[in-house]
Amino acid sequence: MKPIPYGTQHITQDDIDAVIETLRSDFLTQGPKVAEFETAFAKYVGSEYAVAVSNGTAALHLCALALNVKEGTHVITTPITFAASANCVRYCGGSIHFVDIDPETYLMDVVKLKALLESKPKGFFSGVIPVDFAGLANHLESIRELANEYGLWIIEDACHAPGGFFTDSNKEQQRCGNGKFAELAIFSFHPVKHIATGEGGMITTNSKELYEKLILYRTHGITKNPQVLLENHGGWYYEMQELGYNYRMPDMLCALGISQLKQADKGLQRRRQIADTYNKAFANHPQIKIQNPQMQQGHAFHLYIIKTANRLELYNYLRNNNIFAQVHYIPVHTMPYYLSLGFKKGDYPQAEQFYSQCLSLPMFPSLSDAELNYVIETILSFFNA
Repeated sequence: MKPIPYGTQHITQDDIDAVIETLRSDFLTQGPKVAEFETAFAKYVGSEYAVAVSNGTAALHLCALALNVKEGTHVITTPITFAASANCVRYCGGSIHFVDIDPETYLMDVVKLKALLESKPKGFFSGVIPVDFAGLANHLESIRELANEYGLWIIEDACHAPGGFFTDSNKEQQRCGNGKFAELAIFSFHPVKHIATGEGGMITTNSKELYEKLILYRTHGITKNPQVLLENHGGWYYEMQELGYNYRMPDMLCALGISQLKQADKGLQRRRQIADTYNKAFANHPQIKIQNPQMQQGHAFHLYIIKTANRLELYNYLRNNNIFAQVHYIPVHTMPYYLSLGFKKGDYPQAEQFYSQCLSLPMFPSLSDAELNYVIETILSFFNA
């Protein structure tokens, strides 16, 4: 059996043709494909606006800038995420706080979030960054209620969850990133994600004010819009009105994104099929814990995670059999940088317990049934040995 990664891109001939067409066009960057991708993505998630950027980390940084995160700003996120969900606050000089996870969903525990908010005076915290970890949507309606009570903004880190959704109190499906509950949401187009452009990201919002800030910050803080210029010397004239960044996404990558987006629902359907097969295979195994399938409605399955007390041994056994499982994530608060800020091991016991046992199995649309069955059989053979 050839090596099987935990995740990988699926590039079709249509994708290749779309990139070649753009390479032969007049614009490699700052051209029409950027807006075309933004419009298509906003329609896909159901938001009013979308802003294409160079990667998911840039998306988080721009969101923090647009929401005026600075020294003295206190923001909450989960320790079970990629470091960028917390780092974006630190980039702007703000202080990060963590809330432990719910051991069943692996998401930020809303009860513990409420307790943290109650532990400080109203106004102490400015925002919260819930992460749709593995592809399972946070119940943003519940988080929005807390945010309204305590005066918080929300950045939804939906990098794992394009196409994912939760069901609100009116029994309506709310897609990740649709902007109805969070001021801003962010996505990543890294090759292991649902939509792969090599590098790339997207911010979605329903706020015109935030959208205009993001557009400005994305391109050095520079504008040529005659309606907002302080002076105007002619057609060439531009002004740098804010300290921004070069976080643009080039046209050829946007062209790839447009093509990939057309296959997104098909890929999501396959991910859910794979998850269902794993669920059935491991449902009653005494040494493997899976997430309760009843909690998986709307799950986008960027990752499929099992938990086992024999994680290291299983990880090595799988690698020896050409299956390259992965671990997501090392709790952010245990990273040396965050330890230097005063966090310590033991602060968030559910996150640390999860990390000690979690393992991400191969999960990507082009995983064949034969490969999937081989993964399952190899895991079962490890425990039967």
